[in-house]
Amino acid sequence: MTRTIERSFLVGLIGSGIGGSLSPAMHEEEARRLGLTYVYRRIDLEMLRRDVSALPNLLEAAQSMGFDGVNVTYPCKQAVIELLDELSDDARALGAVNTVQFKGGRRIGHNTDWSGFRRAFERGLPGASCERVVQLGAGGAGAAVAHAAMTMGARELALVDVDPSRARALAAELQVRFPQARVHAIDGSPAMLGDALAAADGLIHATPTGMAKHPGLPLPSELLHPRLWVADVVYFPIKTELLNAAEALGCRTLTGGGMAVYQAVEAFEIFTGIAPNAERMFEHFQTLLR
Repeated sequence: MTRTIERSFLVGLIGSGIGGSLSPAMHEEEARRLGLTYVYRRIDLEMLRRDVSALPNLLEAAQSMGFDGVNVTYPCKQAVIELLDELSDDARALGAVNTVQFKGGRRIGHNTDWSGFRRAFERGLPGASCERVVQLGAGGAGAAVAHAAMTMGARELALVDVDPSRARALAAELQVRFPQARVHAIDGSPAMLGDALAAADGLIHATPTGMAKHPGLPLPSELLHPRLWVADVVYFPIKTELLNAAEALGCRTLTGGGMAVYQAVEAFEIFTGIAPNAERMFEHFQTLLR
């Protein structure tokens, strides 16, 4: 009698302040529905009282313990790159990684954030114009969603970051990849930001501000106007102060929930080689929020 050996999966999430992440529940429930043995663990820098300098040791430990891979989030998406053996085309172009696959003794970096954001945008804001966009944040998540905005037809993208040099660097990289558009960095002064938003179709927020651990607004609310759509990448809480302020003005809004789901859909397939049911994962995510 031949015994069938069931393959199990062990994955994780490395980041800071990730106690509220819904990724473990999303991954594990979809695996259960597919009949897989699947364990997803949080590796929280904040709980460990460590910072991003611990990333090399944590990555080595996960690989040594037989993890199939890890997701990485703030503040590790760019720092992880130098620790990898190989990058997917998307990860290399974006200079940011959110999914690391351990395969054949190698560490392979992927980026599923940008396609996750695009898919969420097309679902949540159908028909919204992306011709003129202002984006707050030029870090790892910012690089991904800015790329997504360009692939959705942005003709002008203005980038703002607390580190102006980071905004300028991302603008220069995007300008090379999308020469038909205008990509530029602007300072975050209310006057400059107000002028940019007055002419914009939409605002993308890609900074940690608004997260449960970093409450507040990333810009003065009086700079918003009803003609804007406003998209946030934060999903914990699902309704940030920014989205509440935008909705009060009558703006169309997009929470970070859809991006969280669709980046997880692609990461799940990278880890397992099995395509999950995206719609089922989306519906499960809604129940987790409730």
